[in-house]
Amino acid sequence: MAVEVVTFGCRLNALESEVMRQRAENAGLGEAVLFNTCAVTAEAVRQARQAIRRARREQPGARIVVSGCAAQIDPTSFSDMPEVDLVLGNEEKLRPEAYDFGVGASDIRVNDIMSVTESALHLVAGMDGRTRAFVEIQNGCDHRCTFCIIPYGRGNSRSVPMGALVDQIRSLVETGYREIVLTGVDITSYGGDLPGTPSLGRLVRSILKSVPELDRLRLSSIDSIEADDQLMRAIAEEERLMPHLHLSLQSGDDMILKRMKRRHLRADTLRFVDEARRRRPEMVFGADIIAGFPTETEEMFARSLSIVDEAGLTHVHVFPFSPRPGTPAARMPQLDRPLVKERAARLRDKGAAALAAHLAAEQGAIRRVLVERGGGGHTEHFTPVRIASGQPGDILAARIVGNTPRALLAEAA
Repeated sequence: MAVEVVTFGCRLNALESEVMRQRAENAGLGEAVLFNTCAVTAEAVRQARQAIRRARREQPGARIVVSGCAAQIDPTSFSDMPEVDLVLGNEEKLRPEAYDFGVGASDIRVNDIMSVTESALHLVAGMDGRTRAFVEIQNGCDHRCTFCIIPYGRGNSRSVPMGALVDQIRSLVETGYREIVLTGVDITSYGGDLPGTPSLGRLVRSILKSVPELDRLRLSSIDSIEADDQLMRAIAEEERLMPHLHLSLQSGDDMILKRMKRRHLRADTLRFVDEARRRRPEMVFGADIIAGFPTETEEMFARSLSIVDEAGLTHVHVFPFSPRPGTPAARMPQLDRPLVKERAARLRDKGAAALAAHLAAEQGAIRRVLVERGGGGHTEHFTPVRIASGQPGDILAARIVGNTPRALLAEAA
């Protein structure tokens, strides 16, 4: 049996899971299941524990290694599980020597993540089974939003030098990848710790200039208040930068945003999307929004609902508020769980309606679709597409001829 990796959470975890697989295989680990956990919500942690128990029942002879943010934050709770053989921190999971099961080796290898001050480039030939590749440009976060436990799992922000990133992207393109996704924990903070403090916008323009063979460059979630002038210029001028941005929005109400310790207000978000669309009218936006934050009234929640329309969001990722021990929000007056779930359901319905409107508006349009496995793909706007033509990795001009509730239907134009 080859090394199996089970990934929870974000795109950064998806990338790092490939590094973990390589490190474990190179260490000769053999029959093993690696879990790369997420700590964003209590539900994510619960699902990881459930999957670990199931893996032990189904593969009694496998070594089980647990890493990721949940393991970094609370390693003992995982090492105490009888199913688990080894717990690795977020830094350790990327080191080859961490997968040594030699005699006397500790079953918890987790350091103080706040002591990590640099982010190395971890070379991945590509994302297994994917037609796009994720490239980690930074890790960690310097902000302390009151609901978020992730800085304690990832540490402070640290960036990969520009030259190393350009070289890695050039290598990925040479192996056939048509689309690159820049990812990290807080990518709009990119460069603040590097000599000369290069910005995300400068990095984007440098990649597109230095790797002209790259067909498509995409950004993962951004904090719009940190968008620099060069990034705005790239949005306007660089056709290969895809016209889709996912915003770390979290709420549409100013008081809740302040209690979250966010650095933007509602007006800042609306100003940003208006300016981006002025520079590039085809831009579409997704966003993360939390439902049921402590002290949220019905009027406050209504502002989160209404910002979906006002900002013209097409993809809404909804998080029911989940109190994380150790965060300030966990000590605030909590809403009843049924109310949190009810608001999350209403927000999901709002997001579904916004997506339906976007899908309907695409009918008859010609889009360039990156074909993926299984007859699927994505447009420039990261809208899912079902298409029968082409091979994985092709970029086809396609006419939108219909849609399902969550994807477009297309045929080669």
